[in-house]
Amino acid sequence: MELSKEITGELNNFLHYISLERGLSDNTIQSYRHDLRCYAEFLNSINIIKYSKANHKDISSFLYVLLELGLSSASKSRYLSSIRSLYKFLLSSGFCDKDISETIDLPRVSRKLPETLSIEEMNLIIEQPNTNEPSGIRDRAILETLYACGLRVSELINLKQRDILYDADIIRVFGKGSKERIVPIGSSALHWISEYLRLARHLFIKFGKPEDVIFLNQRGTKFSRMGIWKIINNYAKQAGLEIHVHPHTFRHSFATHLLEGGADLRAVQEMLGHADISTTQIYTHIDRDYIKEVHKTFHPRA
Repeated sequence: MELSKEITGELNNFLHYISLERGLSDNTIQSYRHDLRCYAEFLNSINIIKYSKANHKDISSFLYVLLELGLSSASKSRYLSSIRSLYKFLLSSGFCDKDISETIDLPRVSRKLPETLSIEEMNLIIEQPNTNEPSGIRDRAILETLYACGLRVSELINLKQRDILYDADIIRVFGKGSKERIVPIGSSALHWISEYLRLARHLFIKFGKPEDVIFLNQRGTKFSRMGIWKIINNYAKQAGLEIHVHPHTFRHSFATHLLEGGADLRAVQEMLGHADISTTQIYTHIDRDYIKEVHKTFHPRA
Protein backbone atom coordinates (compact mmCIF):
# COMPACT_ATOMS: atom_id res chain seq x y z
CA MET A 1 0.00 0.00 0.00
CA GLU A 2 1.31 3.46 -0.91
CA LEU A 3 1.38 5.73 2.14
CA SER A 4 0.26 9.35 2.16
CA LYS A 5 2.92 12.07 1.85
CA GLU A 6 2.03 13.35 5.31
CA ILE A 7 2.47 10.05 7.13
CA THR A 8 5.63 9.25 5.14
CA GLY A 9 7.08 12.59 6.21
CA GLU A 10 6.34 11.95 9.88
CA LEU A 11 7.85 8.47 9.65
CA ASN A 12 11.02 9.70 7.94
CA ASN A 13 11.45 12.47 10.53
CA PHE A 14 11.21 9.92 13.33
CA LEU A 15 13.64 7.51 11.65
CA HIS A 16 16.15 10.35 11.11
CA TYR A 17 15.81 11.25 14.79
CA ILE A 18 16.51 7.75 16.12
CA SER A 19 19.36 7.32 13.64
CA LEU A 20 21.16 10.65 14.00
CA GLU A 21 20.31 11.80 17.52
CA ARG A 22 19.87 8.52 19.37
CA GLY A 23 22.41 6.58 17.32
CA LEU A 24 20.39 3.35 17.20
CA SER A 25 21.67 0.40 15.18
CA ASP A 26 20.53 -0.28 11.62
CA ASN A 27 18.69 -3.44 12.74
CA THR A 28 16.76 -1.51 15.39
CA ILE A 29 15.89 1.23 12.93
CA GLN A 30 14.62 -1.33 10.41
CA SER A 31 12.48 -2.89 13.13
CA TYR A 32 10.94 0.52 13.93
CA ARG A 33 10.41 1.15 10.21
CA HIS A 34 8.58 -2.17 9.76
CA ASP A 35 6.33 -1.75 12.80
CA LEU A 36 5.41 1.86 12.08
CA ARG A 37 4.84 1.22 8.40
CA CYS A 38 2.34 -1.54 9.30
CA TYR A 39 0.64 0.90 11.67
CA ALA A 40 0.64 3.56 8.94
CA GLU A 41 -0.95 1.15 6.45
CA PHE A 42 -3.68 0.43 8.99
CA LEU A 43 -4.31 4.15 9.51
CA ASN A 44 -4.43 4.75 5.76
CA SER A 45 -7.00 1.94 5.45
CA ILE A 46 -9.31 3.89 7.78
CA ASN A 47 -8.64 7.18 5.96
CA ILE A 48 -6.21 8.71 8.46
CA ILE A 49 -3.32 10.28 6.56
CA LYS A 50 -1.14 11.43 9.50
CA TYR A 51 0.03 9.68 12.66
CA SER A 52 -0.69 12.90 14.50
CA LYS A 53 -4.36 12.81 13.43
CA ALA A 54 -5.00 9.40 15.02
CA ASN A 55 -6.46 8.94 18.50
CA HIS A 56 -6.07 6.34 21.22
CA LYS A 57 -9.01 4.32 19.86
CA ASP A 58 -7.19 3.96 16.53
CA ILE A 59 -4.12 2.53 18.28
CA SER A 60 -6.34 0.12 20.21
CA SER A 61 -8.04 -0.97 16.98
CA PHE A 62 -4.65 -1.63 15.38
CA LEU A 63 -3.51 -3.70 18.37
CA TYR A 64 -6.80 -5.63 18.20
CA VAL A 65 -6.06 -6.47 14.57
CA LEU A 66 -2.63 -7.80 15.61
CA LEU A 67 -4.34 -9.89 18.28
CA GLU A 68 -6.76 -11.37 15.77
CA LEU A 69 -3.91 -12.09 13.36
CA GLY A 70 -2.38 -14.31 16.02
CA LEU A 71 0.83 -12.40 16.74
CA SER A 72 2.72 -13.44 19.85
CA SER A 73 2.66 -11.33 23.01
CA ALA A 74 6.28 -10.38 22.38
CA SER A 75 5.48 -9.14 18.86
CA LYS A 76 2.46 -7.12 20.03
CA SER A 77 4.56 -5.58 22.80
CA ARG A 78 7.21 -4.59 20.24
CA TYR A 79 4.63 -2.88 18.01
CA LEU A 80 3.23 -0.96 20.97
CA SER A 81 6.73 0.06 22.08
CA SER A 82 7.44 1.38 18.57
CA ILE A 83 4.19 3.34 18.53
CA ARG A 84 4.88 4.84 21.96
CA SER A 85 8.36 5.94 20.85
CA LEU A 86 6.85 7.55 17.76
CA TYR A 87 4.27 9.56 19.69
CA LYS A 88 6.81 10.70 22.28
CA PHE A 89 8.86 12.04 19.37
CA LEU A 90 5.84 13.70 17.71
CA LEU A 91 4.92 15.40 21.01
CA SER A 92 8.45 16.60 21.77
CA SER A 93 8.84 17.89 18.19
CA GLY A 94 5.60 19.83 18.25
CA PHE A 95 3.80 17.70 15.64
CA CYS A 96 1.00 16.95 18.13
CA ASP A 97 -0.08 18.37 21.47
CA LYS A 98 -0.80 15.10 23.27
CA ASP A 99 0.77 11.66 23.56
CA ILE A 100 -2.20 9.48 22.65
CA SER A 101 -0.25 6.26 23.30
CA GLU A 102 0.58 6.72 26.98
CA THR A 103 -2.67 5.20 28.30
CA ILE A 104 -2.76 2.28 25.84
CA ASP A 105 -2.33 -1.29 27.08
CA LEU A 106 -2.09 -4.47 25.07
CA PRO A 107 -5.52 -6.04 24.46
CA ARG A 108 -6.18 -9.17 26.45
CA VAL A 109 -7.25 -12.36 24.76
CA SER A 110 -10.99 -12.45 25.15
CA ARG A 111 -12.96 -15.59 25.84
CA LYS A 112 -15.80 -14.17 23.78
CA LEU A 113 -16.02 -15.79 20.36
CA PRO A 114 -15.52 -13.50 17.38
CA GLU A 115 -18.46 -12.46 15.28
CA THR A 116 -19.65 -14.93 12.68
CA LEU A 117 -20.75 -14.03 9.19
CA SER A 118 -23.91 -15.53 7.78
CA ILE A 119 -23.56 -17.72 4.70
CA GLU A 120 -25.05 -14.88 2.65
CA GLU A 121 -22.54 -12.36 4.03
CA MET A 122 -19.67 -14.75 3.42
CA ASN A 123 -20.74 -15.33 -0.17
CA LEU A 124 -21.06 -11.58 -0.67
CA ILE A 125 -17.45 -10.96 0.43
CA ILE A 126 -16.09 -13.87 -1.59
CA GLU A 127 -17.76 -12.60 -4.76
CA GLN A 128 -16.35 -9.06 -4.47
CA PRO A 129 -12.99 -9.48 -6.26
CA ASN A 130 -12.90 -8.47 -9.92
CA THR A 131 -11.83 -11.75 -11.50
CA ASN A 132 -11.13 -10.03 -14.82
CA GLU A 133 -7.89 -8.85 -13.21
CA PRO A 134 -4.95 -11.01 -11.99
CA SER A 135 -5.15 -9.58 -8.46
CA GLY A 136 -8.87 -10.31 -8.39
CA ILE A 137 -8.32 -13.94 -9.37
CA ARG A 138 -5.68 -14.25 -6.65
CA ASP A 139 -7.87 -12.59 -4.03
CA ARG A 140 -10.86 -14.76 -4.94
CA ALA A 141 -8.67 -17.85 -4.49
CA ILE A 142 -7.47 -16.54 -1.11
CA LEU A 143 -10.99 -15.88 0.17
CA GLU A 144 -12.29 -19.20 -1.14
CA THR A 145 -9.42 -21.13 0.47
CA LEU A 146 -9.73 -19.44 3.85
CA TYR A 147 -13.42 -20.22 4.04
CA ALA A 148 -13.25 -23.68 2.46
CA CYS A 149 -10.64 -24.97 4.89
CA GLY A 150 -10.98 -22.84 8.06
CA LEU A 151 -7.29 -22.02 7.96
CA ARG A 152 -5.38 -19.80 10.33
CA VAL A 153 -3.89 -16.86 8.43
CA SER A 154 -0.36 -18.16 9.13
CA GLU A 155 -1.34 -21.49 7.57
CA LEU A 156 -2.73 -19.79 4.47
CA ILE A 157 0.32 -17.64 3.75
CA ASN A 158 2.65 -20.65 4.10
CA LEU A 159 0.58 -22.95 1.90
CA LYS A 160 2.78 -24.50 -0.81
CA GLN A 161 1.81 -25.66 -4.29
CA ARG A 162 2.81 -29.20 -3.35
CA ASP A 163 0.33 -29.11 -0.45
CA ILE A 164 -2.67 -29.19 -2.79
CA LEU A 165 -3.67 -32.79 -3.50
CA TYR A 166 -6.13 -32.28 -6.34
CA ASP A 167 -7.04 -35.90 -6.96
CA ALA A 168 -8.00 -36.41 -3.32
CA ASP A 169 -9.72 -33.00 -2.84
CA ILE A 170 -7.58 -32.32 0.23
CA ILE A 171 -4.74 -30.05 1.29
CA ARG A 172 -1.85 -30.57 3.70
CA VAL A 173 -1.68 -27.90 6.38
CA PHE A 174 1.15 -27.23 8.82
CA GLY A 175 -0.34 -25.65 11.92
CA LYS A 176 0.99 -24.63 15.30
CA GLY A 177 4.22 -26.34 16.17
CA SER A 178 4.54 -27.46 12.52
CA LYS A 179 1.95 -30.14 13.23
CA GLU A 180 0.63 -31.52 9.95
CA ARG A 181 -3.03 -32.19 9.30
CA ILE A 182 -5.15 -33.04 6.28
CA VAL A 183 -8.10 -30.78 5.48
CA PRO A 184 -10.76 -31.29 2.79
CA ILE A 185 -11.10 -28.51 0.25
CA GLY A 186 -14.25 -27.89 -1.74
CA SER A 187 -14.62 -27.74 -5.50
CA SER A 188 -15.11 -23.97 -5.54
CA ALA A 189 -11.80 -23.26 -3.78
CA LEU A 190 -9.98 -25.83 -5.92
CA HIS A 191 -11.36 -24.20 -9.06
CA TRP A 192 -10.13 -20.72 -8.08
CA ILE A 193 -6.73 -21.96 -6.94
CA SER A 194 -6.35 -23.68 -10.32
CA GLU A 195 -7.42 -20.51 -12.14
CA TYR A 196 -4.97 -18.43 -10.13
CA LEU A 197 -2.07 -20.82 -10.77
CA ARG A 198 -2.94 -21.06 -14.47
CA LEU A 199 -3.67 -17.42 -15.25
CA ALA A 200 -2.27 -15.09 -12.62
CA ARG A 201 0.47 -16.34 -10.28
CA HIS A 202 3.28 -15.99 -12.82
CA LEU A 203 2.38 -12.31 -13.25
CA PHE A 204 3.32 -11.63 -9.61
CA ILE A 205 6.77 -13.14 -9.94
CA LYS A 206 9.17 -10.20 -10.02
CA PHE A 207 12.74 -11.38 -9.59
CA GLY A 208 14.21 -14.82 -10.14
CA LYS A 209 12.54 -17.86 -8.66
CA PRO A 210 10.02 -17.13 -5.89
CA GLU A 211 9.27 -19.29 -2.91
CA ASP A 212 6.98 -22.24 -3.50
CA VAL A 213 4.20 -20.53 -1.55
CA ILE A 214 0.99 -20.37 -3.55
CA PHE A 215 -0.13 -16.83 -2.85
CA LEU A 216 2.23 -14.01 -3.85
CA ASN A 217 1.82 -10.32 -3.07
CA GLN A 218 2.49 -7.40 -5.45
CA ARG A 219 6.23 -7.67 -4.71
CA GLY A 220 6.25 -11.32 -5.76
CA THR A 221 6.90 -12.58 -2.23
CA LYS A 222 4.96 -14.32 0.50
CA PHE A 223 2.10 -12.37 2.06
CA SER A 224 2.32 -11.01 5.57
CA ARG A 225 -0.56 -11.57 7.97
CA MET A 226 -1.33 -7.88 7.75
CA GLY A 227 -1.47 -8.14 3.97
CA ILE A 228 -4.21 -10.79 4.15
CA TRP A 229 -6.10 -8.75 6.74
CA LYS A 230 -6.09 -5.75 4.39
CA ILE A 231 -7.50 -7.82 1.53
CA ILE A 232 -10.33 -9.14 3.69
CA ASN A 233 -11.01 -5.77 5.26
CA ASN A 234 -11.21 -4.05 1.88
CA TYR A 235 -13.64 -6.57 0.41
CA ALA A 236 -15.81 -6.55 3.55
CA LYS A 237 -16.10 -2.77 3.21
CA GLN A 238 -16.76 -3.13 -0.51
CA ALA A 239 -19.57 -5.57 0.31
CA GLY A 240 -21.13 -2.98 2.62
CA LEU A 241 -20.62 -4.96 5.83
CA GLU A 242 -20.27 -2.81 8.94
CA ILE A 243 -18.94 -5.46 11.33
CA HIS A 244 -15.22 -5.98 11.91
CA VAL A 245 -14.10 -8.75 9.53
CA HIS A 246 -10.66 -10.35 9.79
CA PRO A 247 -9.09 -13.72 8.85
CA HIS A 248 -10.23 -15.41 12.05
CA THR A 249 -13.81 -14.41 11.21
CA PHE A 250 -13.52 -16.75 8.21
CA ARG A 251 -12.17 -19.57 10.40
CA HIS A 252 -14.90 -19.16 12.99
CA SER A 253 -17.61 -18.90 10.31
CA PHE A 254 -16.26 -22.08 8.66
CA ALA A 255 -16.72 -24.03 11.90
CA THR A 256 -20.06 -22.44 12.77
CA HIS A 257 -21.61 -23.08 9.37
CA LEU A 258 -20.51 -26.72 9.41
CA LEU A 259 -21.88 -27.29 12.91
CA GLU A 260 -25.13 -25.46 12.20
CA GLY A 261 -25.51 -27.62 9.11
CA GLY A 262 -25.32 -30.75 11.24
CA ALA A 263 -21.63 -31.71 11.03
CA ASP A 264 -20.10 -33.79 13.80
CA LEU A 265 -18.20 -31.70 16.34
CA ARG A 266 -15.26 -34.14 16.41
CA ALA A 267 -14.84 -33.89 12.63
CA VAL A 268 -14.87 -30.08 12.78
CA GLN A 269 -12.27 -30.11 15.55
CA GLU A 270 -10.05 -32.31 13.39
CA MET A 271 -10.40 -29.95 10.41
CA LEU A 272 -9.51 -26.95 12.57
CA GLY A 273 -6.46 -28.68 14.00
CA HIS A 274 -7.28 -27.87 17.60
CA ALA A 275 -4.60 -29.12 19.96
CA ASP A 276 -6.40 -28.79 23.31
CA ILE A 277 -5.05 -31.73 25.31
CA SER A 278 -8.36 -32.21 27.13
CA THR A 279 -10.20 -32.98 23.89
CA THR A 280 -7.48 -34.57 21.74
CA GLN A 281 -8.48 -38.19 22.38
CA ILE A 282 -12.04 -37.79 21.13
CA TYR A 283 -10.94 -36.89 17.60
CA THR A 284 -7.48 -38.29 16.94
CA HIS A 285 -8.72 -41.40 15.17
CA ILE A 286 -11.33 -39.90 12.84
CA ASP A 287 -11.20 -41.58 9.44
CA ARG A 288 -10.08 -39.22 6.65
CA ASP A 289 -12.78 -40.44 4.27
CA TYR A 290 -15.35 -39.63 6.94
CA ILE A 291 -13.87 -36.14 7.41
CA LYS A 292 -14.08 -35.53 3.65
CA GLU A 293 -17.67 -36.73 3.56
CA VAL A 294 -18.64 -34.41 6.45
CA HIS A 295 -17.03 -31.46 4.66
CA LYS A 296 -18.67 -32.31 1.32
CA THR A 297 -22.10 -32.79 2.92
CA PHE A 298 -22.21 -29.76 5.20
CA HIS A 299 -19.92 -27.04 3.82
CA PRO A 300 -21.93 -24.44 1.81
CA ARG A 301 -19.33 -24.16 -0.96
CA ALA A 302 -18.14 -27.77 -1.18
